[in-house]
Amino acid sequence: MSFKLLSLAAIAAASVAMPAFAEISINDPYARVANPKAKNAGAFMVIANSGDEDDRLLSVKSEVAARTELHTHKETGDGVMKMMEVEEGFVIPAGGEHGLVRGGDHVMFMGLGTGLAHGDTVPVTFVFEKAGEIVVEIPVDLERKPMHGKTQKHDH
Repeated sequence: MSFKLLSLAAIAAASVAMPAFAEISINDPYARVANPKAKNAGAFMVIANSGDEDDRLLSVKSEVAARTELHTHKETGDGVMKMMEVEEGFVIPAGGEHGLVRGGDHVMFMGLGTGLAHGDTVPVTFVFEKAGEIVVEIPVDLERKPMHGKTQKHDH
């Protein structure tokens, strides 16, 4: 078999073996603070994956705060809800979505360098296992009301 034929066979085999990729979009993002001088803030959105393969949001980065983390609320067993970091990130299922919502999973900014005002924007880099890094300018919206029940459909 010639080198050219072997090369073509290798390329054909590789193209068949290549995995499908996650196709991520970040929809309706917004950030908010409790008051203009607050040192912490949260960001909320729906992350959709229109691809054929699950992806995972591994981390978030932003220069506006000393630390930017993925967080959730979890009941401690005595009826108290505690906010905690989710170090393993969130799965964004193939053909599905994962909501980052008030009272649930969310992005947390801790140690804001300056206060955030309505209409400001916060640059955030989302780091996905397969889709890589996606940078989003998230608007600060202090007027948005929480959804009733503070939950939104999201898959794990």
